[in-house]
Amino acid sequence: MSSPIVHHPAFRAEMPAGHRFPMDKFSRLAALLAAEGLPGPDGFHQPDLIDVETLLLAHTEDYVRGVLELSLPADVVRRIGMPNSQSVADRARAATGGTLLTARLALEHGIACNTAGGSHHASAESGAGFCVFNDVAVAARRLLAEGAIGQALVVDLDVHQGDGTARIFEGDTSVFTFSMHAEKNFPARKALSDLDIDLADGTGDEAYLARLAETLPGLLDRTQPDLVFFNAGVDPHVDDKLGRLSLSHDGLGRREAYVLGLCLARDVPVAGVIGGGYDPDIDRLADRHAILHRTAAGLLGV
Repeated sequence: MSSPIVHHPAFRAEMPAGHRFPMDKFSRLAALLAAEGLPGPDGFHQPDLIDVETLLLAHTEDYVRGVLELSLPADVVRRIGMPNSQSVADRARAATGGTLLTARLALEHGIACNTAGGSHHASAESGAGFCVFNDVAVAARRLLAEGAIGQALVVDLDVHQGDGTARIFEGDTSVFTFSMHAEKNFPARKALSDLDIDLADGTGDEAYLARLAETLPGLLDRTQPDLVFFNAGVDPHVDDKLGRLSLSHDGLGRREAYVLGLCLARDVPVAGVIGGGYDPDIDRLADRHAILHRTAAGLLGV
C-alpha cells in the first residue's frame, strides 16, 4: 500500500527575480520524492484548482474576488508578500485544492500528504505572511459542509502561530485549533487558538518533543476528531532563517513519526501539509520537507 502524495505543477508560481520566498522548493520536493519512488506506481495525485464556492466557505467574497480578479488593494498585497498575479492566484487555488484532495485521500487511506499547503496566516478577509488562501480552513469547511466529517483537529507545528486558522475557527466548535510555535516570532500580534503553546527561543529536540507528547494524546482524547490536519512546517529547524527554535533534522523526523504514528495507532485519519521552510539552499530545504512524506510512506509499509 502506497502513501498517497498530492502534487500539482502549479504549486510553483512565477515570482520576481530575487524574491525571498523559496518558491522553487515545491517543484524540487516533487522531483526528490519522484526520484525516491515515494508516489508509488501510479504517481502523484493531481488536484483540481479549488472552486470559488468552496473558497467562500472560509473567505469573504470581496477578498476571493480580489485575488482571482487581480484587484487586491496595495496594502493587502504588501501583507501577503507576494504579487497579486495570475500565477500566484492559480498556485493558491491549486494548493487549496491539493489540501482538500489530501484530506479526502486521508479519509480513505489513513494518511495522505500534500507537497504544498499550510497557508495558516490567511484569515477570512485577507492573506498575510506569504499565505493567500487558508487551505486547511477551506478543506475542513468543505468536508464539514458535506457531512464527510463532524469534527476536525488542526495540529499546527510550524514555527509561526497559525493565527489565520485560529481566527477563522474562533467560536466554531467543529474545528479545534492547536498551535505550538516560537513565542517571539511572526506574527507579533498573536491570535487565540483553542490551544496555544508558546516556546522559548532555542527550544531543542528533547524539550520540544516532550511538550508535544504531553499534549497531543490528551487532545485526541478530548476532541475525538474524524480527521487531523497536520501542518508539518520545517521552520523550527535550527538552520531555518525565519525560525527561532533549534530542532535538528533527526528531531523533525521524530516529530513527524510521533504525530503520524499516534494518529495511525488510534485510527484517526491524518492529512499532512508541508507548511513553512525558509533556506536559501533549495535542495537542503526540499530534503527537510520530504521527511513528512518519507515518514508517512514508512508507516504504511512502503
